[in-house]
Amino acid sequence: MSIVIARSLTKYYNSLKAVDNISFEINEGECFGFLGPNGAGKTTAMSIIYCFMPPTSGTVSVFGMDVTERPSEIKSRIGVMPQDDNLDVELSVFENLIVYARYFDIPKKRASQVAWRLLEFVELKDKAGVNIRNLSGGMKRKLILARSLLNDPELLILDEPTTGLDPHSRHSVWDKLNYLKSMNTTIILTTHYMEEAERLCDRVAIMNSGKIVAIDTPARLMDTHKAGNLEEVYLRLTGRRLAD
Repeated sequence: MSIVIARSLTKYYNSLKAVDNISFEINEGECFGFLGPNGAGKTTAMSIIYCFMPPTSGTVSVFGMDVTERPSEIKSRIGVMPQDDNLDVELSVFENLIVYARYFDIPKKRASQVAWRLLEFVELKDKAGVNIRNLSGGMKRKLILARSLLNDPELLILDEPTTGLDPHSRHSVWDKLNYLKSMNTTIILTTHYMEEAERLCDRVAIMNSGKIVAIDTPARLMDTHKAGNLEEVYLRLTGRRLAD
């Protein structure tokens, strides 16, 4: 069953074509990755999926609903982990979750129960009363992941979930995401870490200049391009360094 279906999706920013006539489907319970250099259109495509902006042309449906017609219903069933740190620095770790729960009309008592469960899940329970300013970068990323799970989403959208994390923290987040996959949560992510994509993604779409240049499982892409790893495939198809 396809959770997300995009057909001829195009997005302009003034005269810039950020997404150029792409089509794809994302299946229930799948981890799907968008890979590509900065400016390839990855974040724009995901932003349209979670109803942050409308497409210029083409269609995108999520849970069988058009993103331009029923955005509120779609948003209630998804969780979003943005690339930027947008936590409220005036609040504690626990308070950030409680305040965010209001967006989903979660009753205060239940919000508290869910917040404690999620803090335990991301290994931040002992930091509940700590102000955001006193968290490390890795702790902030874990908290943003916890926040994206407050409404028990059926679809989780992650934009560069482990950027800036040390190897231990990165592997910890991978463990959390693999657990969510085992619970049949559908995951869409962008990443510049090819090892991350190989470990987590069932399929990836490699984008360049707004277009999808390849879409398949990491294993089949490596086999098709006679490559030893996904990074080799990425470099051949985009002609870019990973840091671009």
